[in-house]
Amino acid sequence: MAVGIFDSGLGGLTVLDAASKRLPDVPFAYLGDNQHAPYGVRDAQDVYELTCTGVSRLWDAGCDLVILACNTASAAALRRMQESWVPSDKRVLGVFVPLIEALTERQWGDNSPPREVSVRNVALFATPATVASRAFQRELAFRAIGVDVEAQACGGVVDAIEDGDMILAEALVRSHVDALKRKMPSPEAAILGCTHYPLMQDVFQDALGPSVKVYSQADLVAESLEDYLARHPDKLGDSVSSIFLTTGDPRSVSDRATQFLRRRIVFEQA
Repeated sequence: MAVGIFDSGLGGLTVLDAASKRLPDVPFAYLGDNQHAPYGVRDAQDVYELTCTGVSRLWDAGCDLVILACNTASAAALRRMQESWVPSDKRVLGVFVPLIEALTERQWGDNSPPREVSVRNVALFATPATVASRAFQRELAFRAIGVDVEAQACGGVVDAIEDGDMILAEALVRSHVDALKRKMPSPEAAILGCTHYPLMQDVFQDALGPSVKVYSQADLVAESLEDYLARHPDKLGDSVSSIFLTTGDPRSVSDRATQFLRRRIVFEQA
């Protein structure tokens, strides 16, 4: 039984890479819905239906635990899935929780009243759909007070990354950072609220400046997954080899994934 990782495309590979390094003995089943990427420009119902379809495919592959390594899916679909769709013997987790925990320095299960945290001005870079959902701001408000979040919808970045056009992706990142800084000139921290964005983390950091702490989700999610599996070992059964599935063209997706991770990745048709 593998741990499933679902993403709209290639961005979730940043989570898989970090998780594989932290948990080298755990097999993973990765599914990228490249045929329908990007999710960030779709409406909530469309994202919900596509995400349910992808998660069902990973259940068919033997995954009792699936990580939504897609912020748009986590923002637009996860709560609804958990409340009315996920069966009791399965688990679907998102990528917001570890990020909120890191930013607020408190565990998710800590239900004490909101309190002040070390940062006041936070920049959020995310897809248009994630920004529109206000899911990050909502979850943060439950746990922290006095934090000003300025969100910047980064249109086009995911498309450029999926197309392998990193020159365009860099230009778009710098443009979006400039737009954010016009609204919030001096952010103390920045959230890369899309799992594609760690592929451009150095560009975000350079454009923001060295004084801004950049939170990238991949390592935080990997650490959280390690803790979860230690507490829920039943979600890991007999080991199997890791597999990579795509709804897109396996050859082209494999080539781009290999380019991103700098190791050979071979996708199969989902």
